[in-house]
Formats: sequence, C-alpha cells, structure tokens
Amino acid sequence: GEAQRAFGDSRNLEAARKSMIQSAKDLVTQFPKRPEPYMILLSAAENAPVEEALATATSLVSTNVPEEVREAAQAMVKKFERVGKPLELKFTAVDGREVDLAAFKGKVVLVDFWATWCRPCIEELPNVKAAYERLHPKGFEIVGISFDNKKEEFLQFLKRENMTWAQYFDGKGWDNELGKKFGIEGIPTMWLVDKQGRLRDLDAGNDLEAKVTRLLEEQTTAAHP
Repeated sequence: GEAQRAFGDSRNLEAARKSMIQSAKDLVTQFPKRPEPYMILLSAAENAPVEEALATATSLVSTNVPEEVREAAQAMVKKFERVGKPLELKFTAVDGREVDLAAFKGKVVLVDFWATWCRPCIEELPNVKAAYERLHPKGFEIVGISFDNKKEEFLQFLKRENMTWAQYFDGKGWDNELGKKFGIEGIPTMWLVDKQGRLRDLDAGNDLEAKVTRLLEEQTTAAHP
C-alpha cells in the first residue's frame, strides 16, 4: 500500500520496477560475485506477475550465483509455485474453533499473517475490517495467523477491535509453526484463496476490496465427471 501511494499510480510503479530490474542486471554483469545485485533483482521480481517472478527466481537457482542468493531464489520459487494450487491449512483457533480451508469451498478467504506488535499490520487493519464488513455477507472469510506471543494481550486486542474471525495463535512469535511451514519472512503477508480453495494472490493487501470482489464474482464451473 505505502509504496503504491508514494509512487502515484501503478503505471509509475511498474516503470520504476522495470528500471530497477535493468539496473540490477547491469550491476550483476559488473559484479558477478557480489550477492547484492542479485538480491535487488529478486526483490524487484517479487512484485512482478507470477510467471515473471518464477522465471527470474528459477534462473538464479540454476546459475553460478553466491550461495545465499541461490537459497533466497529457492525460497522464492517455492513460494510462487504455490500460486494456482490448492492451499492446505488446518488448525484449532485460539477460541477453540476448528478451521479447515477445505470447508470454505465456495467462499473467498483472506489468510492474514500478522501480529499486534507489527505497526504496518495495525495500519492495514481498518482496510481489512472494512472489506470484511462489506463483503462477508457475500461470502468473504478471513483466517488470521498471529505472530504474537502474549495470549492474554492478544485476546484483549481481538475483543477490543471486534475481530470475530478465526485466529491461529501458538505463542511462538517469529517461530510461529504455520509461518515456518509457509516460509513467511515478513508481516503483514496477506494471501487470497479463491472459491475453489486455490491460492491466487500473495500480496492481497494492495487493493484488497477490489481483489476480493473480483474473486467473489468468478463463476466456479463444476468439474466434468
């Protein structure tokens, strides 16, 4: 959200990203043994369309790059390969509810990796709540994955903010089990799952309401027998 506002519209953002990729490629040519240019390339690719991001990360896995670059590229390949595939997620929520994404078929689900101590997460919260209020009646659900470690304070926060959706909480902070399972390296991370249970968006915070609306409008065609 922030970068988008700072850059004005998305066309400028896209132009900035393209020139960043070009500069990174030039630097890679000049300093093939240094990890920094490759890392710039990876972070620019991360905001690209899925196919482009995957192509960039995959090419860095197979070339002769510094080890830390290869590891970062491998993690990125793993992340982007999830897109378009069913997302498996099952847990007992902090309030005792059993959550299974498979049971949300026909609904659009936001999987929100966040914490009460994370300022950008809290700044994002009004948008999340507004989208939920408007679109929940139409089939929009949210599942929170909390990186908090103090249960009482966490529960008080949920109550105070009137966040009624299910929350995963294991009190492990950055060592959160689901965070580790899905390779989450920064929060807020917001994923959108479509009506067929497939992961469709890894950066849902950007324009959340419009994205959810689009996915809600998709027709799910029954598979042919």
